[in-house]
Amino acid sequence: MTGGAAAGSAATGGAAAGEAILVEGKAAPRGRFPHVKRAGDFVFVSGTSSRRPDGTFAGASADAMGVTDLDIRAQTRAVIDNIGDLLGAAGGGLPDVVNVTTYLVNMNDFGGYNEVYGEYFDETGPARTTVAVHQLPHPHLLIEISCVAHIPEDRAPGERKPGKEAGS
Repeated sequence: MTGGAAAGSAATGGAAAGEAILVEGKAAPRGRFPHVKRAGDFVFVSGTSSRRPDGTFAGASADAMGVTDLDIRAQTRAVIDNIGDLLGAAGGGLPDVVNVTTYLVNMNDFGGYNEVYGEYFDETGPARTTVAVHQLPHPHLLIEISCVAHIPEDRAPGERKPGKEAGS
């Protein structure tokens, strides 16, 4: 598995329920769930944030007085880049995403989020839902995104679906 270590589900006997993927080099999930779950040609990405493997957050900093600066654009970019990496471990990429659900702590951040989202996807991209939530698992998080991608199981390793890639 490219970039990741696959783990079957102990509770269901493994492959029958789909392949669970924990991706090396990414922040470990803060619970008992995989980064990615494959079900046939569909790949489900668990809620993903800007958290780095060392526990810090892209788009979050504090000054010497402890005043926190949170940047929705930087967090959105980091989240989408993280999702691209997670999909890469399943043999795909951002062009394979068919549905996105975004959770924002504050709808006042919608403009900045939407601006960055448009750097990765356009009107031909995935279906999308954006909702406001009371809070996310850490006070420095402004955004979390989960998604579903269509990545055929028989796609050759490293083969990508043609389309707009991150940062292009």
